Amino acid sequence: MTKHLNIPISADEIKDLKVGDSVLLSGILITGRDAAHKWIHDTFINKLKTASQEDLDIMNQLKPLLNEGLIYHCGPVVSGLDSKQYHFIAAGPTTSIREEPYQADVIKFLNLRGVIGKGGMGSKTLNACHEAPAVYFHAIGGAAALIAKSVVEVVGVHKLEFGVPEAIWVIRVKDMPVIVTLDAHNASLHTTVRDHSKAALENLLL
Repeated sequence: MTKHLNIPISADEIKDLKVGDSVLLSGILITGRDAAHKWIHDTFINKLKTASQEDLDIMNQLKPLLNEGLIYHCGPVVSGLDSKQYHFIAAGPTTSIREEPYQADVIKFLNLRGVIGKGGMGSKTLNACHEAPAVYFHAIGGAAALIAKSVVEVVGVHKLEFGVPEAIWVIRVKDMPVIVTLDAHNASLHTTVRDHSKAALENLLL
């Protein structure tokens, strides 16, 4: 049975999710890829560089939206850049493992309830999901146009100087389809599939 969740998501709702659950997400979420995660990590967590007033202003706007919210690993294709009448044409997930060096710290710093992407993440993020609690939602790779249809509004954008795919887009979604593949109970569907595949291959080679 498909579950419907509204963002922000409570800790109890996250704890009720298990790997394999199909979910439809509605509410405001934030896109963030390599540049965004590095910016958050270097500027606000490790403080490797001094935050500018613009950095502080952006974070003050993002933090309330991300508290019990979600980050989506997505590099969208966006129309209306000249007019600032933004519209998502494609909104497919990007490979999440690239954010593994940052994700656990970002989950804790922002009090996230989850991240969305494709391909799964590593043990550090899985542990962070258990502690938060949070989950990893797997979006459908290759369905960028379909997912874009669930984006009902582009609320705003930050750090557009990173480039359109790497910018931090604030979007409102309605019934965005995802599947839980890392849950708050230390379960990873990616690990299970890998282990089963390895066992099947070993049997074939006997």
